[in-house]
Amino acid sequence: MRMRKALVGAVTVLSSVTVVVLAAVGVDFGTSIYAEYRLARVVRETAHLGFDPFVAIIAFPLIPQAMRHRYEDVEIKAGAVERPVIGKATLEATMHSVDLTDASWLVRPNAKLPVGKLESRIIIDSLHLGRYLGIRDLIVEAPAKDTNTASGGTTESGISGSHDLVFSGTPKAFGKRVSVAVDLSMAGDDNTTLVFTPTGILTGPNTANQNVPNDKRDAVLAAFAGRLPDQKLPFGVAPTTEGARGSDVIIEGITTGLTIMLDGFNRA
Repeated sequence: MRMRKALVGAVTVLSSVTVVVLAAVGVDFGTSIYAEYRLARVVRETAHLGFDPFVAIIAFPLIPQAMRHRYEDVEIKAGAVERPVIGKATLEATMHSVDLTDASWLVRPNAKLPVGKLESRIIIDSLHLGRYLGIRDLIVEAPAKDTNTASGGTTESGISGSHDLVFSGTPKAFGKRVSVAVDLSMAGDDNTTLVFTPTGILTGPNTANQNVPNDKRDAVLAAFAGRLPDQKLPFGVAPTTEGARGSDVIIEGITTGLTIMLDGFNRA
C-alpha cells in the first residue's frame, strides 16, 4: 500500500511538472509569435513596404533574451520589393546580437538598435534580371567550381564567387540560346552599381552548348553586359560579395559593430 501511494505521488508530481513545463513553453512560443508579428508590422511601416515582411526571432526560449534586452539572432526578409531600374527584388537582413536597451522587446519604430554583426542582401531573380538585359529566357547559374563545394557556394550563406557565372539565354542579336561566362563587380562613387562583364562563350556539359561564329561573338557578348545602378543594401551596408545562389544574383554585405534603425531596411 505504501509503495502504491509513493508511486501515485511520484506520478502526480511528474504530471504537475510536465504541465508547468508545457505551459511555460506555450507562453514562450506565443510571446515569440507576437514579437515577430509586431516587428514585421514595424518594419513594414518604417521601411514603407506594401506588406508585412517575413520576420524570425531565432531564440528559444525568447522571454529570457527579452529580459536581458538582447536578441541573439533576428532575420528579416521581404520579397517583391519595388527597386530602382530592376523593378522588383528580395531584401534580406540577418542581425546577430541585437541590443534592445533602447527598443524594448517589441522594438519601437524609432528605436536605435546596436547590432554586433549584420548580414545584408539584395536578391535579384533571373526573371527580372533577364527583363533588364533584354534576354527574356535568362537563367543564371553559379560557376561549376563553386557548385561542386559542400556548401554550394563560397560564403556561409551559400553565395558563389563573382567570376565565371553562367548566364544562359537567347540574345536578340543571335536568335539561338547560348551560354556566356559573366563576371560581377560593384562600381560607382557609392559602390552601388552592379556591373555585368561577359568574358566568353561557354560550351559543353551544363551549358547551352551552342557555338557562336566570330562575326556574331561581340554582339552576343554585348547582350549580356550591363550596369545596374542604385542597388543599396538594407541598412546601407557596403557590399562585400557578389555572386549567385540558385538562379538568383545576390549582392551581400557583412559588417560588425553598428547601430541601425528599422527604416533603413529599404534604402530605395
